[in-house]
Amino acid sequence: MTAKQKNLQDAFYETLKDVYYAERQSVRALKKAAKSAQHEELRQAFETHAEESATQVERLQQVFDIIGKPARGKTCEAMQGLTSEMEEDLEDFGEGPAADAVLAGCAQALEHYEIARYGTLKTWALQLGHKDAAKLLDETLQEEKRTDQLLTTIAERINVEGVESGRTASGKAA
Repeated sequence: MTAKQKNLQDAFYETLKDVYYAERQSVRALKKAAKSAQHEELRQAFETHAEESATQVERLQQVFDIIGKPARGKTCEAMQGLTSEMEEDLEDFGEGPAADAVLAGCAQALEHYEIARYGTLKTWALQLGHKDAAKLLDETLQEEKRTDQLLTTIAERINVEGVESGRTASGKAA
């Protein structure tokens, strides 16, 4: 007996489970990043996005309801890798001048993954006729893009401060 051929609806559901898991992991990672951030603006951005991500999890639960499937996560290897990398970087850079810059970069990697996933899910939702789901997914996609832009802006300032601090520490003029 041959296995049932999977279709786009199956791909949508599997990816939705992946993102559901990833988003819940993201909330935890952002809270940890907020505790580790030294730069006040970065800390606030992490705290704000952790709250926003909790709302995004609720939106995903609504999408599961729309498609008539249980809200269930499946292990997202990509998110596990990204959060593991963040943990390593926190250990490696501790409280040094580059710590916040590295932390912002790790957070952006998380955002970029989520942007890619939400963009795909939104497109598939439209193709499958799930207009209400697509609207919810697009709302989250736009939030992720705004967060990425905010992190870029903050990181640019932090990076300059880190370079200047590094020059001063090494004895070179700032």
